Amino acid sequence: FSKDAGFFFFFFFPPEINDGEGHPSSSHQTLKGTSRWATSLESLLEDPEGVKRFREFLKKEFSEENVLFWLACEEFKKTQGKKQMQEKAKEIYMTFLSSKASSQVNVEGQSRLSETILETPHPLMFQKLQDQIFNLMKYDSYSRFLKSDIFLNHKKSEEQEENSPEAQTAAKRASRIYNT
Repeated sequence: FSKDAGFFFFFFFPPEINDGEGHPSSSHQTLKGTSRWATSLESLLEDPEGVKRFREFLKKEFSEENVLFWLACEEFKKTQGKKQMQEKAKEIYMTFLSSKASSQVNVEGQSRLSETILETPHPLMFQKLQDQIFNLMKYDSYSRFLKSDIFLNHKKSEEQEENSPEAQTAAKRASRIYNT
């Protein structure tokens, strides 16, 4: 088991959910990038680029373990088979929850979790702790992220791309095609 955060990002990254035609499925389908991220933490966490930028921000705040734990719990919920669940539960416990964890998250009730619960894992065993971390991110770091240079610079570069001559020309061509 690797303690490298890159491993967690790759291993626990949630897959994109698509509709029947291969388009991302979301209530914010028409919004893209930073506009979509600014609608909610949930929307941000659904977007691979959003997660990447949020992680970059949290790393600077020394709290990247929060989003890594949340992603690990999301992936854990999809785990099939008792043996695989035991292995992943132990990885999550050892990485984020034990007193010797390499990327320990700060959650209430953590001290009540012992390694004995890892013997009989179930998909929602970390749910209360995951919810605590989600709320911590939502009401604390997410609002700071939306004001951060990382977010604002990404938003500015998106706006510059949208206003570039190439983007405007493509939009005009599309308009001519659909308006004839």
